[in-house]
Amino acid sequence: MKGLLEILKIILIGIVEGITEWLPISSTGHMILLDELVRLRFSDEFLEMFLVVIQLGAILAVPVMFWRRLSPFGYKNRPEERKRILDLWLKVIVGVIPAAVLGFLLDDLLDEYLYNYVVVAIALIVYGIAFIVVERVKKDKKYRIENVYDISYKDAFIIGAYQFLSLIPGTSRSGSTILGGMLTGVSRTASAEFSFYLAIPVMLGASLLKVLKFILAGFTVTLIELLLLFIGILVSFIVSVFVIDFLMSFVKKHSFSAFGIYRIALGVIVVAFFLIKTYA
Repeated sequence: MKGLLEILKIILIGIVEGITEWLPISSTGHMILLDELVRLRFSDEFLEMFLVVIQLGAILAVPVMFWRRLSPFGYKNRPEERKRILDLWLKVIVGVIPAAVLGFLLDDLLDEYLYNYVVVAIALIVYGIAFIVVERVKKDKKYRIENVYDISYKDAFIIGAYQFLSLIPGTSRSGSTILGGMLTGVSRTASAEFSFYLAIPVMLGASLLKVLKFILAGFTVTLIELLLLFIGILVSFIVSVFVIDFLMSFVKKHSFSAFGIYRIALGVIVVAFFLIKTYA
């Protein structure tokens, strides 16, 4: 019975990860609340690794959903298409540089000083307001770039610099890159798609780095923990496929204002929850 309960918890966490990783609503904010409500009975070290590694499931959904747009080696691809896809990958690498370098240098400091509910709540609310404001400013205005392949190397680096802000818990990686893209002149659709592509090396690198730290620290996992890790990855992958498809359809017809309102509401809930918990 205990084992079944833990599996159900893992499935719930995988669902939340698959949804919140791609929607600009902050997976960290949701995970903090979820951790308070659904506690796994494992070591803190395993839980820390688990919450990062299940992102692998989410990230695997991107190449599955966009395989033809990301793979330059398809037998049907003409030479100019291969060149365009390889060029896109180079832009992704350029876009990853700011967050990758600063994230590697500041990882421990950010975890120590910024990973708390106050910072998360502030980031949720501030970025929620930012989405609403940007959407109003950009309303009915034509974007400079409508297709992800037309993003320049300069655009890619600027969007990547915005992605650095996602290192602040509660900000949202997808939210930072999408906002950065829109402010740079890239359409919602192209910004969202480029955000997915940027996630591949960023999330893959973060997961592998966390696993490496886990191993070097001398920690080991049991067969049960490996099974739960696999279940979490599988669930987050399946959910991510549906969420990515939903978001790409949503942004073609709607603005991000609804997500901004949701973020503000969630930020208020996070503050209220921990204040009640502290003073009750």
